[in-house]
Amino acid sequence: MALETVSVTVPESALEAYEAALRSACPTVALFLDDANGTWLVEAVKPRGAQESELAAGLALAAALTGFDATLSRAATAAEGWLARSYAGFPEQRVGRRFVLRGSHLAGAPASAGRIVLIVDAGAAFGSGEHGSTRGCLRALERLAPRRPRRVLDLGTGSGVLAMAAARLWHRRVLAADVDPWSVRVAARNARDNALGPLLRVRRSDGWHGPAVRAGAPYDLVLANILARPLCRMAKHLAARLAPGGTAVLAGLLGVQARQVLAAHRRHGLVLAGRIDEGAWTTLILRAGRGA
Repeated sequence: MALETVSVTVPESALEAYEAALRSACPTVALFLDDANGTWLVEAVKPRGAQESELAAGLALAAALTGFDATLSRAATAAEGWLARSYAGFPEQRVGRRFVLRGSHLAGAPASAGRIVLIVDAGAAFGSGEHGSTRGCLRALERLAPRRPRRVLDLGTGSGVLAMAAARLWHRRVLAADVDPWSVRVAARNARDNALGPLLRVRRSDGWHGPAVRAGAPYDLVLANILARPLCRMAKHLAARLAPGGTAVLAGLLGVQARQVLAAHRRHGLVLAGRIDEGAWTTLILRAGRGA
C-alpha cells in the first residue's frame, strides 16, 4: 500500500479543530508538542490519494472555526518503513507498579511477570502507549485500585488502553466511548486481542451525548484522556453524571493548563483528590461530594 504522511503545525488554540480535521480522513493521528514555542505538530498517515475531499473539507472547517489557516505538508511514506518506525518506537513499557504495555508485534513472554499486560497494536496506536497522559492515567488507576468502582466509563477511549486497564484491574464491565469511528474499531479489536471482549462495550459517542453513555450514568469512575479545552467545556456534564463520591481522572492536559481545568470542574462541585505529573503532562484526580 502506498502511504503518505500529512501534517500541520498549529497553536494550542487550534489543536482540537485540526486534530479532528485530520482524523476525518486518516486512520492514525499523532500529536507532538514543541516545548520551545508552544506549537503542536499534528501528523497523520493515510493511503496516498484517499479521502482527499474529506481532508480538504476538514481543513477548511478547522480554518473557519479557529481563524488559523494552517499549511498542510505531505511526504511519501513507505508502508514497511512506517510500521518499522512504529514498532521500534513502541517497546515493552512498564508503567507504575502494576501495568505493562506491550505491542502486538513483540514475540515471546513479557519481561515483567506479575503485572497486568495490555497488548496494543503498535501500528494502529501510533506510539500512544508511551504518551505521558496515558502513563499518568494508568498510575492514577493504581492509586484508585482499592476503591473498586462498579460503573466505569472511558470517554475518548482512543485505542482502549485505559478501558482495558480498568477492566483487568477490577474485573468490571467498562463502557469505552469515542467520537471517532476508527478509534471505536481499534479499541474493539484491542479488547478482543486481550480477551476482554465480554468486559468491554465500545460505542461511538460525541462526548456525553451518545445514548449508551447517557444510559450508563451515574458513573463511579470516569476516565477522560482528551484535551484541556474540551474537558473544560464538558465539566458540567461530567459533574451531572458522576455518582455521589465518584471519581474522575482527567488527562490530555499540560501542567500549565491544570489550573484552568481544575477551576472549570470546581465550579460544578468537584474537588481535587490527586495530581500526577509525567514530564510536561498532568493527570488530575477529582472527586464528587457525597451529597452531589
